[in-house]
Amino acid sequence: MNVFKKSFFVFLWSACSLVAEMQGGVKVIAFAQDTMANDFRKAQVYEVRDEIAKHANLKFVYSDAKGQTSLLIHQIEKFIIMKVDLIILGTNDEEAVVPVVSKAYKSGIPVIVLDRGINGSDFTTFINSENIKIGSIGAEYIAQKLGGKGKVLLFEGLQKADVTKLRSKGFMDAISQYKEIKVTKRTGNYLRRDAIIEMEKLLEEGASFDAVFAQSDSMISGVRSALERYKIDPASLITIGCDYTSEAKEAIINAKQTGSVLFPLGGTKSVEVALKIFAKEDVPKHIFIPVKLVTKENAEDVKPIF
Repeated sequence: MNVFKKSFFVFLWSACSLVAEMQGGVKVIAFAQDTMANDFRKAQVYEVRDEIAKHANLKFVYSDAKGQTSLLIHQIEKFIIMKVDLIILGTNDEEAVVPVVSKAYKSGIPVIVLDRGINGSDFTTFINSENIKIGSIGAEYIAQKLGGKGKVLLFEGLQKADVTKLRSKGFMDAISQYKEIKVTKRTGNYLRRDAIIEMEKLLEEGASFDAVFAQSDSMISGVRSALERYKIDPASLITIGCDYTSEAKEAIINAKQTGSVLFPLGGTKSVEVALKIFAKEDVPKHIFIPVKLVTKENAEDVKPIF
């Protein structure tokens, strides 16, 4: 059974089970997520689920597009047919999902775009962190640690995601002020596995770096694994990730990772905003969640996102 047929039968079951609850006044929040294979994306879904569980009048459903944009669009279409009360979107493509998101919004379903933005305006609100600032924080810290000279590896995420472009812009704009720093770019798609593959290719070619900035802690973990396989101590490089996971906290405390830029999941904020929308309160079109750098100096005082 192909993935679309399988998801259709799951949809029929879900739709039938939700009809009675929706008719009884329960509000259904649907999370259309890009992929559950990424630790951050999965944690986002679970944070929304756990927050919704605190409210007896809310019901939660979610979909996993497994990184396939076509499947994500298909799943949003199903949520429209189900007439859910609100959709939270975690996309992997800032362009391709615009028509279906617009369709949902124009049908009267509020849409919260979470974390990764879209090139359209037909949505209720966009919740994210300042991604350009994330990139600039990493660049400035690395530049200061290197004394303004050295070789830096930039590990980028999904190329069609706006967060990748914004983090890269913030990083490159800041690092370009230091003329003696050379930057090499690679794509790791926010995944540990892909970062391992790309890092091992570089090491096999004999490449060496003084610092690495990865746009997720999953990728910096992959970099660390590759370095260790090639008998290179991760502590010999400056390594900055993004998200600040429990794994990153442990690595920072043990001097295996230099730092991480805290990037909140946004799930709790999404439910908070959803409740305001249901109460017919005005919500801003764009909501920022603060970010900050975590190093060994403050790692014990900052709670990991998961």
